[in-house]
Amino acid sequence: MTDKHLTDIRFDSLALCKELAQGIEDTGFSLCTPIQAETLPIALKGLDVAGQAQTGTGKTAAFLLATYQHLLSNPAKSDRKPNQPRALIVAPTRELAVQIHKDAEVLGKHTGLKLGLVFGGTGYEQQRQQLEDGVDILIGTPGRLIDYLKQHIYNLKAIQVVVMDEADRMFDLGFIKDIRFMLRRCPPPQERLGLLFSATLSFRVLELAYEHMNNPATIKIETDKVTADKVKQVCYMTANDEKISLLLGLLKRMDAHRTIVFVNTKRGADLVWGYLEGNGIGAAVISGDVPQKKRMRLLSDFQEGKLPVLVATDVAARGLHIPAVSHVFNFDLPDDAEDYVHRIGRTARAGASGDAISFACETHAFALPDIEAYIGHRIPMEPVTTELLATVDPKSRIIPDRPERDKRRGSSSRPPHKSKATNTTPSEGSGDVANKKRRRRRKPKPATTPE
Repeated sequence: MTDKHLTDIRFDSLALCKELAQGIEDTGFSLCTPIQAETLPIALKGLDVAGQAQTGTGKTAAFLLATYQHLLSNPAKSDRKPNQPRALIVAPTRELAVQIHKDAEVLGKHTGLKLGLVFGGTGYEQQRQQLEDGVDILIGTPGRLIDYLKQHIYNLKAIQVVVMDEADRMFDLGFIKDIRFMLRRCPPPQERLGLLFSATLSFRVLELAYEHMNNPATIKIETDKVTADKVKQVCYMTANDEKISLLLGLLKRMDAHRTIVFVNTKRGADLVWGYLEGNGIGAAVISGDVPQKKRMRLLSDFQEGKLPVLVATDVAARGLHIPAVSHVFNFDLPDDAEDYVHRIGRTARAGASGDAISFACETHAFALPDIEAYIGHRIPMEPVTTELLATVDPKSRIIPDRPERDKRRGSSSRPPHKSKATNTTPSEGSGDVANKKRRRRRKPKPATTPE
């Protein structure tokens, strides 16, 4: 974290409990970021806060410290049952929930409060047992939280703190009905601390805040102060058929040791992955249909430097806390201007610097004016020269094998695509590709007529 990203407000000036002070000392941080400096003094007084801030600016630590302080300062009621959490933290994606849990373990190491983590895709019985045994702070995604709540595995009657992280993303993913369902089963806003954080405090987000919070203070940390000025942005106006050549050419010229390439569709992700792998650049695809265990393994390989490139759809645009991402490519410009900010926010985190390279192609260039209007400045344009374009053999593309997808769609009679590399799949980087024989079509049974 650079000094420019910090304020002059010290954590030890906030009168935090000694258990929390020790947790902060373990992290090595002493000064607050802007969002922490403005929200913590309010939240530590027990007042609700609706904050606007991008990921990578310290908002997670802000609401975790406020949550821990409130629970330590206000003991649970004597009649509280084990399956009644004291705090609920809701995140829109599995990756974000996992990251919040990791940060909570570090900051709350000395508090003695028990953490719980639930999210879809894995560990159903294990997570269920965890809730039955009892947790103090429950962190999770809406779908799995609602599932267990409707089964009465736990209830929200003893909730003292509610945190809604990335509330705007909750709307985008269609989770707001679930959120309201849970909030209505918590104690009234006057009897709990409410904390809401969002990349944008739009009218719909503010409506949610005022409906389910107790007159929250609104804190806004402007986007251009926390993200855009830390990222070196550049855009290339390119033809559709030059995008692959330009991407490969730039990757081979840059020290792009930890790069995320964003595309708008899963099909586009497979195409980009196929050309990267086919031209000697190790890559993997992160998208919504990648199983959770595999996704976690790929993210771990990427963080450890074993995998230089992630090809991602917008499911990965938020909630991923990956340090030292050197470059972000917008292979496709996003249709939503806000998604541009979230994408480039994967680099230049915690005040560091990074590079964001965008391709304004024939298909997606129309989105550029809205993006520039949203971020408040023009993105510098660079010419596409022949020196930047790599020579690409169209036959070098590896076509991924998708037997699992075919099976889910009920089309097991259709063989998977053949791959030009026998040990590669887009989501793992390695694996067997087996050619399946077509099953013989069954002859239709003769029609029968009633006697």
